[in-house]
Amino acid sequence: MNLVIDIGNTAAKIALFEGSVMVEVVYASNRSLECLESLCSKYQVEQAIVATVIDLDGELLSRFGALRLPILWLNSQTPLPIVNLYETPETLGYDRIAAVVGAHEQFPDKNVLVIDAGTCITYEFIDSNGQYHGGNISPGLQMRFKALHQFTGRLPLLESDGRKLPLGRDTETAIRAGVHKGIEYEIAGYITEMKHKYSELLVFLTGGDEFSFDTSVKSIIFADRFLVLKGLNRILNYNNGRI
Repeated sequence: MNLVIDIGNTAAKIALFEGSVMVEVVYASNRSLECLESLCSKYQVEQAIVATVIDLDGELLSRFGALRLPILWLNSQTPLPIVNLYETPETLGYDRIAAVVGAHEQFPDKNVLVIDAGTCITYEFIDSNGQYHGGNISPGLQMRFKALHQFTGRLPLLESDGRKLPLGRDTETAIRAGVHKGIEYEIAGYITEMKHKYSELLVFLTGGDEFSFDTSVKSIIFADRFLVLKGLNRILNYNNGRI
């Protein structure tokens, strides 16, 4: 069984996989991973992969060592089951490449656009030959709300949840509609443009934020919250000869 650990800026996700099937996923502190030992006691773990965007302290590194498992630490030199055409792989976020790998595993012969709506919104493209061409990075939902507040003199800082109208009728609804509709139109624009180039395009939407779309766009979208974890598992299997 595989142990897959995704350590982000605010939290960590830990998943157990049997082959390519996810058996369990839990959320933990990115500084302590408090459930690590109990999960390894619960399952017969054979190997692990760790992807982190933060520096781990000595205590946490010691806990990993105590697991006595072969651990693959994902970095820019890690072999991938796709062709990476990104010009600076050392600056490429592991979550971006893992999401692409996860989508490609499910549809290896398709052109795929992966949209990850998290802290930032990223747009990644991999073609039907397994070549990752790169992608774009845009401000995410909360970042847009904060920017409107921080870079103006009087606009309030709002939460995403609340009254939503097609067109705002006061400052609060104007901001909320502007942010949400701006993201929806941005995503729909990317999809429309890519479909002009690749008519059989498939789209994966992952990340923590959800958006509504018109019927023509929604029909080609696959929603998968665990795409990054699945991609990390695929990378682990690839590096251990489990094609």
